[in-house]
Amino acid sequence: MKTILITGGGSGIGRLTARRFLEAGWTVGLIGRRAAALAETAAGHPQALVLPCDVTVPEAVDAAFARAVAEWGRLDVLFNNAGAILISRLIDEISWEEWQGVARVNIDGMFLCARAAFRQMRRQQPMGGRIINNGSIAAEAPRPGSVPYTMSKHAVTGLTRTLALDGRPFGIACGQIDAGNAATEMISAVGRVGAPQADGSFRAEPLMDAATVAEAVLHMASLPEGANVLHMTVMATTMPFVGRG
Repeated sequence: MKTILITGGGSGIGRLTARRFLEAGWTVGLIGRRAAALAETAAGHPQALVLPCDVTVPEAVDAAFARAVAEWGRLDVLFNNAGAILISRLIDEISWEEWQGVARVNIDGMFLCARAAFRQMRRQQPMGGRIINNGSIAAEAPRPGSVPYTMSKHAVTGLTRTLALDGRPFGIACGQIDAGNAATEMISAVGRVGAPQADGSFRAEPLMDAATVAEAVLHMASLPEGANVLHMTVMATTMPFVGRG
């Protein structure tokens, strides 16, 4: 029995990834703030464990991980997926509260969940596991007006690379997936009404099936011990990412 915890499991990429892992025979723990949405993702599957939790609260994160381990005995994989975005605007138009709202989820939440997973993987027998962080292509090529989101995703890359190093003595692999224009509720408007471009225009962009991201995460999680995808980019083929703005 392979086990995985997925944060942000109530919608979007988290939901699709959870369902794909359940189809593949994994035991899946669903972490998120909305219990009803997590239950909808689980859809009564006997191998799904619903774990309502705010990833920005240390005590809640530790309790969710402890409950999962109590049920399963070990943790094989964490998909550190929960994230927040902010409507495009310039830095001097962003309030401190708005900045904190993004940073708490995308930086604090990522740290807290990675810490809980690393702690468990380091101490379980046999030792080891895998942490997969959901980053963003924004850390390589930001959209206009995306300071909080882009800064936070740079932090995710730093977390990934450091854990990939620190995890070596304990058999803990860490990798990152960056998705470009996966069609979820969060970015559906990009395909319908458009997004700001580097040249100052506002245009609709191609999207890809978000299930493709779920399949990629399953591939990363299923690699044999001793192999790791450190950094993967999966994107809509013709989106305006590669090339001049």
